[in-house]
Amino acid sequence: MTKKLIKDYMLITFGIILVALSVEYFFAPNKLAAGGVTGIAIVLNNLVPNLSVGVITLVLNLALFAAAFMLIGGNFGAKTIFASLGLSVVMWGIEKFFNPFAITTDLVIATAFGTIISAFGMAIVFNCNASTGGTDILAKILNKFFHINIGKSLLIVDIIITFAAAMVFGLDIGFYAMLSVIILGITIDRFIDGFNSSKEIVIISDRYEEISKFILEDLDRGCTYLKGVGVYSEKDIKVIYTVIGRSEFIKLKEFIKGIDKRAFITVRESYEVLGEGFMEIE
Repeated sequence: MTKKLIKDYMLITFGIILVALSVEYFFAPNKLAAGGVTGIAIVLNNLVPNLSVGVITLVLNLALFAAAFMLIGGNFGAKTIFASLGLSVVMWGIEKFFNPFAITTDLVIATAFGTIISAFGMAIVFNCNASTGGTDILAKILNKFFHINIGKSLLIVDIIITFAAAMVFGLDIGFYAMLSVIILGITIDRFIDGFNSSKEIVIISDRYEEISKFILEDLDRGCTYLKGVGVYSEKDIKVIYTVIGRSEFIKLKEFIKGIDKRAFITVRESYEVLGEGFMEIE
């Protein structure tokens, strides 16, 4: 097993622990069935209290994986199986040994903090090219048999779950669950963007040789010369293009400031960079 793979599994484990904590200490005690298999488990736990949310989640995930293998071929990676079943095991462990309770009974606070913690954990899992399974499988089944795209299928599944929560726990809790689903989708994307964001830099300077050397040797990053022509001077110029991390940009900016205060620099946020030195193309 490579170092990267070990790192991925460690991050996935950390991510599912965060999701489990959000469910056990914010969602489940306040009956907030905020979509997903854990949402179904919270609703079913109210109907069958002898079965814990963790146990129900495990049974549902096993049933969904079995259905997936029979209906859509079960083309799931090892990371997804690990994350999905691992989440159920962690939840069961919390219920078995830590006697979880509601950290807050204020539904606004529980919805906000539970959703943020869960979104951060799920973003870590997704960023490692895995998923927590569950309703993703239901969405794929809907996609195969009813030709509904995956995004809409996930939304339909989550709406059905939150509707069930409203029927079982009341409209107020149902609306909070729906709010959590909406915030979760938006927040996960923002967290993933934050994990992978880099700075896309374009530099025009007469000292381009020194700057490019600094990027290559001191920052250990690549850069490219783009050919340009100054409109006013009509002279050929070399434009430096590079993609670097935030901390590296601070160093680069200080270096340029020290050798050419007249340099022209543009900076753009890049939310996904694939290739050598960054994330692998998978």
